Amino acid sequence: MRPLVAKSRSLLPSRNTIVATLVLSGLASVLAAASQPASLRIDGQRITSDVPPVTSIKGEAFVPLRVVADTLGAETDYDAKTGTVELTRGKDFLKLRAGDTLATMNGKRMILKHAPFAVRGRMMVSLATIARAFGSKVSYDRPRAKIDVMTPGMVEAGAQEDDK
Repeated sequence: MRPLVAKSRSLLPSRNTIVATLVLSGLASVLAAASQPASLRIDGQRITSDVPPVTSIKGEAFVPLRVVADTLGAETDYDAKTGTVELTRGKDFLKLRAGDTLATMNGKRMILKHAPFAVRGRMMVSLATIARAFGSKVSYDRPRAKIDVMTPGMVEAGAQEDDK
């Protein structure tokens, strides 16, 4: 009869445990980074809003229309009965409604790629809509979670103008 000998087990974790831990920690860090709202800068100035920008996994960014419009000098009018927002800036006039990809710009029909939507009472629009409505240059730096809106002719705060 053989004596019972206990096999000694290594106190080191198994390969599967290490791989699972690495995968889960990597996923947790990606989710934590994605959960941070993107910062919004207009003409180089950081803008805060009670509703932060919304970003998608596809790399699209949506910003609160009123705060952007107000910062860019537009007047905003909201009709609660129809859910329509009207923006006036200089000679330009934009009319749109949450959930509708059809908008009008200066009386002409404009098809939006993404319908505006509401978040906590704020209408969110895509950066492409801001670019078309205001003639602004827009960008979303996904790795840094930064959204920039630059109006034509503006120089970013602290930047030097190009010598001509």
